[in-house]
Amino acid sequence: MSPSARDRAQAVILGSGTSHGVPMIGCTCAVCSSDDPHDTRLRPSVYLQLPDGVRVLIDTTPDLRAQALRHAVTRVDAILFTHSHADHIFGLDEIRRYNVLQKSAVPCFGDRHTIDDVRRIFSYAFGRGGAGGGVPQLQTFVIDGVFSLGRTEIVPVPVLHGSRQILGFRLGAFAYLTDTNQIPDASWPLLDGVELLVLDALRRRPHPTHFSVAEALEVVARLAPARTYFTHVCHDLPHAATSAGLPDGVELAYDGLTLDVPGL
Repeated sequence: MSPSARDRAQAVILGSGTSHGVPMIGCTCAVCSSDDPHDTRLRPSVYLQLPDGVRVLIDTTPDLRAQALRHAVTRVDAILFTHSHADHIFGLDEIRRYNVLQKSAVPCFGDRHTIDDVRRIFSYAFGRGGAGGGVPQLQTFVIDGVFSLGRTEIVPVPVLHGSRQILGFRLGAFAYLTDTNQIPDASWPLLDGVELLVLDALRRRPHPTHFSVAEALEVVARLAPARTYFTHVCHDLPHAATSAGLPDGVELAYDGLTLDVPGL
């Protein structure tokens, strides 16, 4: 993020693709073969710069190193985990570099299921694996309600990813809801007044753990944000043609998209 962005909140979409990424290995479809850079989608993640300069990473994808280099992510003050599927946590070892740069451990926040999985999968980082060499220095915290990072309030928004409850996050009038196919009744009030929404919309066909485009548009109609960007997009959806066919104020996100975050 540029120095001129220092006093305002911004979000950078580091990755807008599925667990496979786009292009997919071994696929020669029109989107995977596209020369439109908007059709190249790394695994889903967002980098936030808060108004007081705190920098927050949502999820640590297997593409984290490439994302950090591409978008000059040189500091991570905290990590928010939506859930513990591989495409959302398997880049966590890259945090070693931030430990060196910042000379400190990095706090990681998630629900109990996710934090337990992180501590199990990356046990070597928590003194149980006996692995040689450098290990990421991490502090884990279980989210059990609204909390703050710096001066910014973080509102966890429980959503369903298939049968598993995971977390979206709201900051000010911005909400990030990836990997979801259902918003529980109790979570809708947490989204009242959202002006900027980044929302899962995998493809046009239904899927058991992700919103389809039509289902995502139903969420948009109910919340009526000023702007919506669809993420976790698979290779079924070409960026330009799909965005052109969406309602005003709705389009596909893309890697590198930078958004001013309202309400902070």
